[in-house]
Amino acid sequence: MSACNFSVQFQGAAEDVLAKAKNTVEKQGGNFTGDLNAGNFDLSIFGNTIAGSYSVAGQQLNIIIDSKPFLVPCSTIESFLTSQLN
Repeated sequence: MSACNFSVQFQGAAEDVLAKAKNTVEKQGGNFTGDLNAGNFDLSIFGNTIAGSYSVAGQQLNIIIDSKPFLVPCSTIESFLTSQLN
């Protein structure tokens, strides 16, 4: 069962939003792999891993977080990613 599941609406090209997502993850020392349809990512924050996957459907980026620190709520992750991608 996934820890978090949410979607982010975006404007413009999927390439642009995925480039922002990749840049955000890699700036935190993480890994981001995939293509315009789907992929995976992981990063470590304070010694804890946040890992998940994404898929693109039209103008919507669907994100599933499979692993996260217990004390970090899904809403915090969603808010951070949304602010970085829009």
